Amino acid sequence: MSDSTNSEKTPATPLFKQAQFRKLVLILILSIFVILFIAWIYNHNRESTDDAFIEANVVQISPHINGYILQVKVNDNQWVNQGDLLAEIDPRDFQVQVDQAQANLDAAIARHGASIHDVTLTEETTTAIISQAKNNFLSAKALAEQAQSLVTAAEAQSQLAAADLIRYQALYDKDEISKQRLDKVTANKIAAKANLEAQKRAYLSAKAAVEVALAKLNEAQTAPKQVAVKKDQAKGGQASVEEAQANLKAAQLNLSYTKLIAPVSGHVVRKNLSIGQLVAPGNAVMGIVYDAPWVIANFKETQLTKMHPGEKVIIKVDAFPSHDFHGHIDSIQNGTGSRFSLLPPENATGNYVKIVQRVPVKIVFDEPINSLSHLAPGMSVTPTVYLDDNTRL
Repeated sequence: MSDSTNSEKTPATPLFKQAQFRKLVLILILSIFVILFIAWIYNHNRESTDDAFIEANVVQISPHINGYILQVKVNDNQWVNQGDLLAEIDPRDFQVQVDQAQANLDAAIARHGASIHDVTLTEETTTAIISQAKNNFLSAKALAEQAQSLVTAAEAQSQLAAADLIRYQALYDKDEISKQRLDKVTANKIAAKANLEAQKRAYLSAKAAVEVALAKLNEAQTAPKQVAVKKDQAKGGQASVEEAQANLKAAQLNLSYTKLIAPVSGHVVRKNLSIGQLVAPGNAVMGIVYDAPWVIANFKETQLTKMHPGEKVIIKVDAFPSHDFHGHIDSIQNGTGSRFSLLPPENATGNYVKIVQRVPVKIVFDEPINSLSHLAPGMSVTPTVYLDDNTRL
């Protein structure tokens, strides 16, 4: 019995009370603290986000005119230089418009030249007519004055002849003169009266001629108004010429629009163009990606405390994971992305739930532009910003 009692085993020590286990736990805890400390040391002055993408300048190529595509000179993703021909719209209709506008301009110039010549001729004719009318008026006035003086002389001669007749009649009645002498005096009196009547008629005729000459002079003096009218017509002709010139320029401009020319150097993207296709203004037929790309990184607002322009950035592009690109912060948008979205949130209504907002940060590459040609807009990137000690104001 005693042997069996002594043979009973002592109870085993629990695992958590074993010294070796405690050492392992302690080592594990210390390792975790060391790892966390190293991670904090590594990341406390860095901010990173995976909500970031490559952006680039893209110019949309749109026609200015309606027309059918005659030829296409480029392919998707092709490199083009500024000034290269991308495509051509059928120019025949627009060439006809240019020819018509040129013909209208030639006709307007011809009409304007004729009006200018008409003004010159009218001015010269007007000067001659006025001069001749003045001379005619002065001549008629002089003749009228001469006729009036002749009337005065005829009146005196008639009065003298009448007085002589009275005197000779008295002498005849006394038989102091002969009948023949009295008849002669009587004939002189009749002739003098007839001459007076003739001179009066001549004077009236001369006076009428003066009135006619004066009327013609007044009419001639209105000729400058006709010159002014001709000059106004010439100005209207000049305006017609300028209008025709403007129409010609517009037609020539539309003709030039039949050639789609590359405004910048870059890669062709999203080409939506084929021969025979009808295009219209405002509809983009292709785009050109040009100049150096950049990164738009949407950081949380809580990550911006020490972030400011100029800080160094390491950029990893998902498409090229083995290569690190270098850059720096160019600018930070003065507003969150949601605030400038198509439908901004309205927090003044309903139940409000606070959500950490993201702010777009523009990051530019430090590499030469020729080493960034393989970076396309929309590629996903992960930028890591190395924060300075200075807090952003």
